[in-house]
Amino acid sequence: MRVTVGRAERSFDRWDELHDLLMRCFAYMAPRIDPPSSLLRISAADLKRKSRDEVLFLAMDGERLAGCAFVRLESAPDRNCAYVGKLAVDGDYRGQGITRRFMAEAEKLAREHGLDALELQTRIELAENRETFERLDFVKTQENAHEGYDRPTNITMRRRLT
Repeated sequence: MRVTVGRAERSFDRWDELHDLLMRCFAYMAPRIDPPSSLLRISAADLKRKSRDEVLFLAMDGERLAGCAFVRLESAPDRNCAYVGKLAVDGDYRGQGITRRFMAEAEKLAREHGLDALELQTRIELAENRETFERLDFVKTQENAHEGYDRPTNITMRRRLT
């Protein structure tokens, strides 16, 4: 079956399934990152609330949930970007261009709202994620430290829209 990528419909109600997908997709990070992912503190109900303030994109293989990405529009003068977060692609679907398709949808949304960049963050320890985003034309703009840490823990990456 062909995987479709698009905005979640308002009637979407599979929050437990979405939470499970994110937990499975982020599980490999647990032994590698410090501090632990904020996802560990997020429930299915929190994801539903998140979708009220952010645009949820889904990758669907028929009825099967293959991936997701949340996009938050930030139009403050110093931000002016669409922030892509909680991006996940089920292991069975990796390598099929789904992340690229999520980014295309995020770019389309950003342009609709007059924003000039996409932005995301990835953990310092996850070099393979950084490399993936670099292949999608993101560049590192900043290293950041979580509260209480005296070393960089994540990287902000940005892709200008021209």
